Amino acid sequence: MTAPQRPVELILMRQLASYLAMPIMIADHARTLLYFNQAAEALLGRRYAETRETRLEDWMRGLPLYDEAGQLIPPEERPLPVVLRERRPVHRRLRLRDPDGPLIEATVLPLEGQGGRHLGAAIIFWELAAR
Repeated sequence: MTAPQRPVELILMRQLASYLAMPIMIADHARTLLYFNQAAEALLGRRYAETRETRLEDWMRGLPLYDEAGQLIPPEERPLPVVLRERRPVHRRLRLRDPDGPLIEATVLPLEGQGGRHLGAAIIFWELAAR
């Protein structure tokens, strides 16, 4: 079975993400996690080569996110689903996998193609210095 052809803008975004040193993930408008770079692998504790493209819902089940107070963030309130649904940027502080873990910041940007086509979103993680 062959992978579906992706819009050129998503292909180019993936290419750019592969060269950047900051953790980046890319999802399409159909809620498929398409890619995350090597910097994101270290942060997420998973390798992209082992995960490959997967449904966002399946991915989220295996990666709990918590707010600054340590409360679990419901799946549809997480930054990536909000951007995919509302097509607007979102920035939020959160904790990965552990309610007492280090705070990180996530900036999620909608990806639009020519003619205003909604393509998906890119999420950039910012690790905060220990305080």
